[in-house]
Amino acid sequence: MPSIGRDDVARLADLARIQLTDEEVDRLSGEFDAIMDAVASVSEVATADVPATSHPIPMTNVYREDVVTDTLTQEQALAAAPQAEDGRFAVPQILGEE
Repeated sequence: MPSIGRDDVARLADLARIQLTDEEVDRLSGEFDAIMDAVASVSEVATADVPATSHPIPMTNVYREDVVTDTLTQEQALAAAPQAEDGRFAVPQILGEE
């Protein structure tokens, strides 16, 4: 199984916009190798005669009846808002203009 080296970790961190120290890059490259080894071990055991499972316990969805009820008007929804503008919630800008 190919290993993930320092350059790969640094590139992934850059793509994710995560700043890592040199020590963190070294530690994470070793941890990624351990994860990839574990995945390789599971891949060796998982054969065509072993069915895939997403959960060890059978699960079923519980649905409720879809009942139409009265909804809030725009004015009612905005009444408790700390700030509203042009009939919408006003929130602080968190992303730069691009």
